Amino acid sequence: MSLSILLATRNAGKIREMRAILSDLDVELLDTRDVPAFPEPPEEGETFFDNALSKAKAVHRATGFAALADDSGIEVDALHGAPGVRSARYGGAGLSDGDRCAKLLEALDGVPEEQRGARFHCVAVLYPAPGARRKGIVTEGFLYGRVAKAPRGSSGFGYDPVFYVPERGKTVAEMDAEEKNSLSHRFRALLEMKFVLEREHGVKFKASGTRG
Repeated sequence: MSLSILLATRNAGKIREMRAILSDLDVELLDTRDVPAFPEPPEEGETFFDNALSKAKAVHRATGFAALADDSGIEVDALHGAPGVRSARYGGAGLSDGDRCAKLLEALDGVPEEQRGARFHCVAVLYPAPGARRKGIVTEGFLYGRVAKAPRGSSGFGYDPVFYVPERGKTVAEMDAEEKNSLSHRFRALLEMKFVLEREHGVKFKASGTRG
């Protein structure tokens, strides 16, 4: 194992998911608890890519490790793609995940089921790429569904309780971690990341691991 990757987030839910999804890569996975404290990189970009890239670069500069950052959110058709890149700040500062879900449901009050289409969107950036001093790897993933009429389930985080996946007949928050990590937007972005690392940068999968 020659490559160490620092998961560039302090979100405990994201850390759990990223560790589970990347567990079959033959790399050392670190998170912010494994390095000295550093300032939280701001999220001031206009796109998920802007924020993921700036976080990855900032954490790499602060720690010296290759940093894997993602930025993600929910894009709702009836709201013309909002909250989008501002999902984590939707409704203002200081709100809980539950508050933000409630705010979203309020915004969609009266919108019929067939017009509540939405997608989870994730952009992941590893910076720098192995062996590339100023080059990163960028991947993207989506999960399509619709906004439920009310929260359901207690697993996950963020907008999971109000994101309904018709093919599964449940919200993401009603899925266990294994099911969520087999189809989520983050899984799809990181699955592509794993295969780019293998094909283009020689990173191996663990002998006993699976490849998603």
